[in-house]
Amino acid sequence: MSVSAVATAPSVCAPLPVLGRDVTVPLVTGGEVTYAALDYAASAPALQRVWDDVAAYAPYYGSVHRGAGYLSQLSTDLFENARRTVAEFLDCREGDQVVFTRSTTDSLNLLAAALPADCQVFVFETEHHASLLPWRNARVTFLDAPRSPREAVETLERALADRDPDGPALVCVTGASNVSGELWPVRELAAAAHAHGARIVLDAAQLAPHHPVSLAGLDVDWVAFSGHKLYAPFGSGVLAGRSDWLRAAEPYLAGGGASRKVSRRDDGGVDVEWHDSAARHEAGSPNVIGAYAVASACKALTEAGFDTLAAREQGLVRAVREGLADVPQVRFLSLFGEDAPRVGVLSFVVDGWNSSHFAAALSAEYGIGVRDGLFCAHPLVRTLLGSDPQAQGECGSPEAAPGEKSLNAIRVSFGAGTPDEHVERFVRAVKELVTDGAKWNYRTEDGRCVPDTSA
Repeated sequence: MSVSAVATAPSVCAPLPVLGRDVTVPLVTGGEVTYAALDYAASAPALQRVWDDVAAYAPYYGSVHRGAGYLSQLSTDLFENARRTVAEFLDCREGDQVVFTRSTTDSLNLLAAALPADCQVFVFETEHHASLLPWRNARVTFLDAPRSPREAVETLERALADRDPDGPALVCVTGASNVSGELWPVRELAAAAHAHGARIVLDAAQLAPHHPVSLAGLDVDWVAFSGHKLYAPFGSGVLAGRSDWLRAAEPYLAGGGASRKVSRRDDGGVDVEWHDSAARHEAGSPNVIGAYAVASACKALTEAGFDTLAAREQGLVRAVREGLADVPQVRFLSLFGEDAPRVGVLSFVVDGWNSSHFAAALSAEYGIGVRDGLFCAHPLVRTLLGSDPQAQGECGSPEAAPGEKSLNAIRVSFGAGTPDEHVERFVRAVKELVTDGAKWNYRTEDGRCVPDTSA
């Protein structure tokens, strides 16, 4: 499929309306252009429907759970209905809890705080730092990057076979890589974990916006995701799944809402009885608007149909890969191979270019927003680039001046709101930059490559 064919071939569906779709940005070469947001893997633009739902509710905002007034009662109903909507979206089982958090990172740190004593955690080096780093108080076994889904399962099975069978264990795995977009064999990994007496948590930050996520169908114990990748505004997330470890753990935050009863003792101390429900880990005034926005996004994606959205997205993935197939300087990064199933996330390097320089030129000269760096997945990116996965590097740091070799990559990502034209423009821009070079001079400033406007 040629790049131009994307615009003329019958579309599976139109892009979903998102905020910012008509925003224009200045070009360093002069004039303005509609901004092409191709950094969905970092933060997807909010769906217009989600924003409209939030705006309609905003005048009725009230404190939840403890207010006697009409708006407080209305907000409480809305908050708890949002919880039920998310549970339905995730196909939760009877007894599962849905806890509202701030993000995937917050969700996995919450679960890490709830681990039983002496729990052993197994995590692949391929994980985003949100799921690689929270397990500081556990015994952690880091697993090498597999080169196929089958190898991933076999690697996990070998590691679990060597563990203490009587102690608690947890496996943490991504559903879709935030670097390569490749889908992981979650159901098979869950089966391996359970066969060895371990539990499993799914980091669905990159999976949930693109594919249905079923706790029951995948047979995972917990799932975590972020609202800002699911077409909702910043500041909301979800941890959903089994309640026993969460009920047994000390509250993630101590305060109002998490406590059912507080009383003074005769010796001057305080006795606290904590909630057993999700409220146990939702201390303080909850982010009602964030929870409502997440639920609205869940409804919108379900009604649009994941099959339809995924089919259109795969057309965009093919357009990028096939459109750049005749550019030998572009090398896509992959663990499982070029034909591996993936979501709309692709990372690549360009021979002869520093990644930060290339991304800066895409932005300044074409109005295209992508991400460059190590994508908060340093060991994985370094493995894919053939460098030392143990080497340290700052997130997003170019580590080299324009024109010098970079140990970073460039990531283009898209989703339900991406117009065909944005992908067309991206492919054309990459080809022009590779063939003709940048039209502007660039310099490094505060660790970033930026257009040099000093002349």
